[in-house]
Amino acid sequence: MDVSRPERLSASEAARAVASGALSAEQLVEACLARIREVEPSVQAWQYLDEQHALAQARARDSDRAEGRPTGPLHGVPVGIKDIIDTTDMPTEDGTVLHAGRRPVRDAAVVAQLRAAGAVILGKTVTTECATYAPGKTRNPHDPARTPGGSSSGSAAAVAAGMVPLAIGTQSNASIVRPASFCGVHGFKPTHGLISRHGILKLSRSLDSVGVFARSLDDIALLTEQLTGFDENDPDTQPRARLPLQATLSAEPPLTPRVALVKSPIWERADASTREAFEELADVLGVQCEEYPLPDNVAQAWDWHRTIMEAEMAMNLDAEYEKGRERLSESLRGQLARGREISALDYQRALARVPRLIEAFDELFAHFDAIVTPATRGTAPPLESTGDPAFGTLWTLTGMPALSLPLMHGPDGLPLGVQLVGRRHDDARLLRTARWLQAQVAASA
Repeated sequence: MDVSRPERLSASEAARAVASGALSAEQLVEACLARIREVEPSVQAWQYLDEQHALAQARARDSDRAEGRPTGPLHGVPVGIKDIIDTTDMPTEDGTVLHAGRRPVRDAAVVAQLRAAGAVILGKTVTTECATYAPGKTRNPHDPARTPGGSSSGSAAAVAAGMVPLAIGTQSNASIVRPASFCGVHGFKPTHGLISRHGILKLSRSLDSVGVFARSLDDIALLTEQLTGFDENDPDTQPRARLPLQATLSAEPPLTPRVALVKSPIWERADASTREAFEELADVLGVQCEEYPLPDNVAQAWDWHRTIMEAEMAMNLDAEYEKGRERLSESLRGQLARGREISALDYQRALARVPRLIEAFDELFAHFDAIVTPATRGTAPPLESTGDPAFGTLWTLTGMPALSLPLMHGPDGLPLGVQLVGRRHDDARLLRTARWLQAQVAASA
C-alpha cells in the first residue's frame, strides 16, 4: 500500500494506514483538500466546505489515537455528506433557496454513526433541488458538459473525481444508481429501512433510502456496515443483528452464482448500445446468466411509484409549496401540484400493490442470486437534465437492494453502470455476487 498519494487510497486502505500509524488523519484529509482545490473549479461537487474545520476534526482523530482513546473502523477517513442530511456543525440547505442558511440543531442518525466510527465529515455535497430533478451546479468529472446525474450529484462526482473516498447519498427513485453509473463509481442503495433516515429531508417514507458511494466493493461493505441498525426515530427500521457485509463479501460463494438478465418493460428505452452491451455481458457469463421475463403486471409499477412519490412529496413539502412555490423550479412545482390532486383511494391502491409486486419476485430469487439489468439508459446526457431515472424505479418501489458497478463504457467512452439487484434483506449476498461478477468481467477482458 503506497501512502505517498493519500488521496488515491481506498477507504479501506486509508483506514488501515491511519490505524497502523503509516498515515495520519491530518495528512489524509490535507491530501483530499489539495485534490479538491485542484479539480473543484471544474466539477463543483461541494455545497459547503470549511478546510480548517475538516483539518481540526482530523487532528482530533490523531489526538485520540495518540492518547490511546478508542478508535472506530473509519477512524480518520473523510466522508462527503449529501446536503439534505443534517449536520450540526455545517449548514444543511436541501438544494433550495427556501432553506438557505439553515442550521440543524442535531446530527442526522447516519452522521452520528459516522462520527462514532471515527470518520471525518469533510463537507456537504451538492444535491439537486430538494433531492428531485432540477439540476444543481455539479458537473460530470469525465466531461464537464455532461450531468453527473441526480439527485446525489455532488456525492457521486466527489468520489469519481478523487476528492474523497466515501460519500453518502439518498435515493427515492434512482438517485444513487444513476449518478454512480454516470460518474463511474460504485453506488449502493441497500434494502429499504436498513439505514435510518432520521434527520434527512423527507420526500417519501415509502421510497426514501440512504445509500453510499465508494471506489470499491470493500469500501461499500465497510461504510454500509457502520450505518445499519434499528432507530426508533425511523419507523421503517427494524431490530435485527447487524449484517456481516464485510465477512460475507470476503467469503467464497458456496455455489457459483446465477444471475437473471431482466429486460424490464422499459428495456426499449435503453440506448441501442446499452442493450447490445448487456447482451454481450450475458454471453460472457454463459450458463450462469439466463434471461428472465417479468410478470405482465410489472409494467404498471412505474405509475404506482409516481403516485406514491408525488402524493407523499406533496404532504412532506407542503410548507414549501404553500409559502414559497414561486421560488421552486417548474419541475418541483409540477410534482407537488400533481401530488396534491391524487385521491386517497388511488394512493392507497398503489401502496397496496407493492407487497404483491415483491411477492412476484420470490420465484425469481428461488433460482437466481441476483438480477442484472441496466442502471441507466446510457451514458451521461448533457447538463440540462440529470438523466432518466426509470431504470431504478422498480427496485426502489420494491425496496430491494441495488448496486451500480462501473464495469462498462459507452461508445463515447463515458462510464456505463451495470445494476445488480438482490432480494430484500439479502444485501450481503448481493455484494458477494457483485464481487463474483466483477471477477468474471475482468477475466474476460
